[in-house]
Amino acid sequence: LRCCTAASVVTDGSGAAADERSLYIMRVVQIAVMCVLALTVVFGIFFLGCNLLIKSEGMINFLVKERRPSKEVEA
Repeated sequence: LRCCTAASVVTDGSGAAADERSLYIMRVVQIAVMCVLALTVVFGIFFLGCNLLIKSEGMINFLVKERRPSKEVEA
């Protein structure tokens, strides 16, 4: 697994410090990417829910306008 990671490439003499630093940077990048993806999903669900709510309110208003008072109320 170490052969396929960026942490395995060490150019200077301090191998352990470079490995720890590159692993820390990789972990921070992974956390940042996951946060961005999670926020994208949360906002997507939020806006989709708002859109469905607006459409359902429009349909309810359309149905309310279609209802006419009965003839018994007029008499």
